Amino acid sequence: MVVAIRPTTGGFLRPFGAAWFIIEFLKGNGPEDSKRIDPDIGAPMTDIHYEYKSALHRAHARDAVEREEERHIRKGKPAFTEEEYRDRLEYYLSRIPYKLLKMRYASFTRYFGHLKRLGWVEETGKTEPSAIQDDYPPAPSRVFYCLTDAGWKASMIEISDPVMTLYHYSREQRSAKTHSYYRA
Repeated sequence: MVVAIRPTTGGFLRPFGAAWFIIEFLKGNGPEDSKRIDPDIGAPMTDIHYEYKSALHRAHARDAVEREEERHIRKGKPAFTEEEYRDRLEYYLSRIPYKLLKMRYASFTRYFGHLKRLGWVEETGKTEPSAIQDDYPPAPSRVFYCLTDAGWKASMIEISDPVMTLYHYSREQRSAKTHSYYRA
């Protein structure tokens, strides 16, 4: 008997999923120690992406510290004090390259587009000039996004796989590894 082993949230290499983070961030909950925003004002896509990447880095660093602490305890040494834990966390955070963890901005905009097509996020109408406009006037403004009523009401099943929700087919239909792949 084959049992699928897959984390329920975030996929394999991420501690939490992008859609979950975006929804929670736009609700103003400040997920994973990210900045809290006013849900009525929303946030620009670049800020959401930055907060998502920062949250991934913090989670990655916490995992590294916890693995180190487990090794430390297995050797018969005491657990880290709060100060030691903070120092180790800062150490790991300083060593993680920005591009180490996935979800480049181009991928993020495509993924965010799925959420817009689902009707979960919309433009608030608020814009602000981007920093690049100081030197290059034709640059686009930063557009703020907020959750729609559908975004507030989206279930965890829908949020866990917005592509499946958008195109109405199962993960098995989308996967390159079909059942014929396993029959070898």
